[in-house]
Parts: sequence; C-alpha cells; structure tokens
Amino acid sequence: MSPRKSDATRRRLLDAATVDFAAHGIAGARVDRIAAAAGINKAQLYAYFGDKLGLFGAVFRLHADSVVNAVPFMADDLPQYAVRLYDAVLERPELVRLAAWARLEGVVTDNQVTASPAVVVKIQAIAEAQRDGRVTASIEPQDVLALVLAMALTWSAAGPSATAASDDPPAAHDRRKQALSRAVSGAFGTGAGRPPRG
Repeated sequence: MSPRKSDATRRRLLDAATVDFAAHGIAGARVDRIAAAAGINKAQLYAYFGDKLGLFGAVFRLHADSVVNAVPFMADDLPQYAVRLYDAVLERPELVRLAAWARLEGVVTDNQVTASPAVVVKIQAIAEAQRDGRVTASIEPQDVLALVLAMALTWSAAGPSATAASDDPPAAHDRRKQALSRAVSGAFGTGAGRPPRG
C-alpha cells in the first residue's frame, strides 16, 4: 500500500472512530461498525492501531492536538486564551465528548494531554510569567493551566452548566465570554480589563 493510500485509510478510520466513540463511548463503540464505516476490514484497523483502546487514544490525540494547534497561547493573556478555547471547543465538540466518555469509563487521557510538548511549553511560559510578576505566583503553573482549561470548558458538554451550542444567540456567547475573561483575569491577575475578542 502506498504511503498516500495508507494515510487516507488511516484518516478514514480516525473519522469513523470519532463518530462512533463520541456517540457510543469506548465500551459501546464497535470495531466492526467503525471498520465498515471506513470501508476497510477489521484486520487493517488492528494493524494500524493495535486494539480498540489504541484507536481511541489516537482519536483523542487527534482532537486534542487540533484544539491545541488552533488556539494561540500567551501566558500574559490567559483571559483571551480561555475565550479562544471556548470558541475552539464550540467548533470541535467531539473532543469534550470523547474526554467525558473516557472519564465515565475510567480510561486515563490526562497523560496524553499533559505530557505533550505543547502543554509543557505552556506550563513553562506560565512559570516565567509568574517569576516576572505578570501572573499570580501563589498557584503552581500546571494548576493555573488546569484551572483556565476548566473555566473555559464551563459551558461545554463536560461542564456543570447548560451546554453552549453553535446556534445559541450571539448575545449568549458574548455574555459567557465576557464572564470567562473577567473570571480568569480576576483569578490569575493577567489581562485585566481587556474585553474578549472574537
């Protein structure tokens, strides 16, 4: 199989698995159904990903990386980062659904996120901003990042509030993003007074 065809097959598998895992969870997802939706046989699926958990891990990383890459990070402007995360998750709800299923089913995904180079760079940037007095230093950098992420996900499917949807009135999105920006600014002493953009 040519590299191009192999990449296309792998992408079809990931797309089909995203739909199945997001809808049915890890236990409820079916390898037969995913392989059929991708137009391949089960043996190919196992050759690419090993087993169903390996496939889930690849799907989760794909969506986590897409959000990480879509949202620029500046430790000096954590409120704006949180607002951009709100928008990114609104555009990519699959990641939150996958994470929620993983938690419900006891599948650990934290190490797939926290060990990524992009996350390590963010934690280092927060630590530097804390040393320079630009971000409150009373909270460990990794906990600052975790709290900002949790705040940004407040209105997601994993959050405690009503889930935000892309077709909500613009005023509802604006209200949430203003609240999010102010809350992050107040909690971490960064970006005070800047209205959220976008």
